[in-house]
Amino acid sequence: MDSHGKAAGRPQATLEGMLERVTYHDQESGYTVAQLKVKGKADLVTVVGHMARPSAGSILHLTGKWEIHSKFGPQFRLVSCRTSQPASEYGIRKYLGSGLVRGIGPEMAHRIVNRFGRETLKVIEETPRRLLEVEGIGPKRLEMIRAAWKAQKQIREVMIFLQSHDISTAYAVRIYKAYGDDCLQVVTENPYRLATDIWGIGFLTADRIASRLGFSSNSSLRVEAGLLYTLNKASDEGHCYLPYRELVSRCVDILQVPQEAVRQAVADLTAAKQLVIEDLNRDPDDFQPDNKAVYPASLHLCETSIAKRLLRLDADAGQRLAYDPGSALAWIRQRLKIKLAPNQRKAVETAIESRPMVITGGPGTGKTTLIKAVIELYRRASKKVFLAAPTGRAAKRMSEATGHPAKTIHRLLGYKPGRGFQKNDRNPLDCDLLIVDEASMIDTVLMHHLLKAVAGPSTLILVGDVNQLPSVGPGNVLKDIIASGILPVVRLKEIFRQARRSRIVINAHRILEGKMPLDHNPGDSHLSDYYFINQKEPEEVLRTVNTLVAKRIPKRFGFSALDEIQVLTPMHRGTLGALNLNRVLQQSLNPSGERIEHGGRHLAIGDRVMQQRNDYEKDVFNGDIGFITAIDRSLKRVSIRFDRRLVQYDFNELDQISLAYAVSIHKAQGSEYPAVVVPVTTQHYVMLQRNLVYTALTRASRLAVLVGTKQALAIALGNDTPRKRYTGLESKLRFARI
Repeated sequence: MDSHGKAAGRPQATLEGMLERVTYHDQESGYTVAQLKVKGKADLVTVVGHMARPSAGSILHLTGKWEIHSKFGPQFRLVSCRTSQPASEYGIRKYLGSGLVRGIGPEMAHRIVNRFGRETLKVIEETPRRLLEVEGIGPKRLEMIRAAWKAQKQIREVMIFLQSHDISTAYAVRIYKAYGDDCLQVVTENPYRLATDIWGIGFLTADRIASRLGFSSNSSLRVEAGLLYTLNKASDEGHCYLPYRELVSRCVDILQVPQEAVRQAVADLTAAKQLVIEDLNRDPDDFQPDNKAVYPASLHLCETSIAKRLLRLDADAGQRLAYDPGSALAWIRQRLKIKLAPNQRKAVETAIESRPMVITGGPGTGKTTLIKAVIELYRRASKKVFLAAPTGRAAKRMSEATGHPAKTIHRLLGYKPGRGFQKNDRNPLDCDLLIVDEASMIDTVLMHHLLKAVAGPSTLILVGDVNQLPSVGPGNVLKDIIASGILPVVRLKEIFRQARRSRIVINAHRILEGKMPLDHNPGDSHLSDYYFINQKEPEEVLRTVNTLVAKRIPKRFGFSALDEIQVLTPMHRGTLGALNLNRVLQQSLNPSGERIEHGGRHLAIGDRVMQQRNDYEKDVFNGDIGFITAIDRSLKRVSIRFDRRLVQYDFNELDQISLAYAVSIHKAQGSEYPAVVVPVTTQHYVMLQRNLVYTALTRASRLAVLVGTKQALAIALGNDTPRKRYTGLESKLRFARI
């Protein structure tokens, strides 16, 4: 997010008045509900928004917009706030008696104003020793008042300075809390620090502030900050590094500076150990100048660590299980009443050898059966087994499928806010076997921390579908490990008999082969688990998706529209993007729930919502889905149920939450839903890839409905070249082995 909080595109109004009372104020975020006395208005005006230390009696000069709240009526939602001191004796009494100045309460404020009248604030500012003339104020209390007045003055100066540079009060509060009394010095000396230190303020906003402060476009601070911003944006795209020439080119385009300035910034940041450069030339006879990779230092550390630890795990494979492979396979057949396929038997034999390995395969190929077989073998040998997955939903599915408890990787590693992962190389996991499912979702940083906690004697099995979309975070870890050939890889391809009856499974494998999915035969009397509905125009697709979710699927298949049907879409924006789909589906599925407005969105009791980032204090994680159960306006709090657990969110924390009637296909990774509905149109052209459609289809356990055009589907199937990710893990594994 790179915003300074303006309500873009909305007409703004101004309002001026005296702050009569503060109904609610959150010290962390500055979110405030207050009552304003406005000249010419008999009733107090309700003002909502972000303020730094609001105090009754202050004169507020506000910009914002009027809105009508369904329960509380008209209110003014402020965008920016400038404060000035009161001029009337009444206002000064309220101002000083509000608790603003330590050492002055309501009674003392009354005495001071009785003594100095309208000159009170001037006395405190210019000749504070005169306060000794007031009964009850001695030298000790005087010093307390002087210190508090000075601190309050500094806050006012900071807020005026920041708002004069087009920073909203909400961000100004965050900046002041981050830097305190050093705020002005930090911002004026290096405003680019805001981009890395303050959540929500990105490089572009910091750059605007720097420009207003007179920083040159060729300033070394600007070029270095812009370079780091470019690499951070690249990591958001999944890259661990950028090729040197591409990085320079991107920076020149973004910053509009000479190449030499960017090259110097690369050299300076490398010397400062913020960047790491790797030579990409492998053949001395084919040397190319500037053929090198530029990494953020943290990602280079993670990638290098993964390679070293995987190789060490393979070299230090734990003690072999005391099983003859033949007798072990016979025992599994009897114990689980199954007959393993050849590749599954190979996986069991590798597990007996206690070597780390990878198991990969599509739906219906027996990954879960194989995991259960390996767990039973280790249990029989009285070995300790841990199961884990990247997300809560994936861990829950793993536990239900195997009958063995599974945790998220973060919970397994004992992540604690502010303290990091408690399980690491100094305090490793105490287990003989660790099986990690949905490994394609694990990015470079998380895999680094996971491997740090796996001790040499432990056996590690990574399970995942390499044909799915790669991780949201940087890297392509599972694919790189498989491509390196460093670990044994078991590829499950045979579709088991019970899975062959599912069109979802059959069509998923057809998609991998670039073949069009088999449609449901209208002449069939039985219901299928896969349908394709032809609709060309985006508006018609939108109407069809809405009708399917709200009416047709619940009526014909009995699925709950709120609990069991998930719309998956390739994009966030546009007619068929997640934002618009959520707006339309909310109106159909939850039109009358009590609601609040937050950040331009409406959230209502009964809404299906998704957590957008990990919140370790609340113990909810990116991708977790819940339902809003209550909205408490007096406490400014929303209650959300995740599974059977109720989690509380303050209003200022709701930027962690989004509506989840529709979610992006990327966000759905690791999850499984009874029914999915997927729009597939040429409007999504830039996102149409084979692995995207494959991932969407395989999220459905019992019903998948695609809505759109066969042309768009054909485009996706024909695009089997995933977007290039710049990662170095495969080569690090290969060269380390050599």
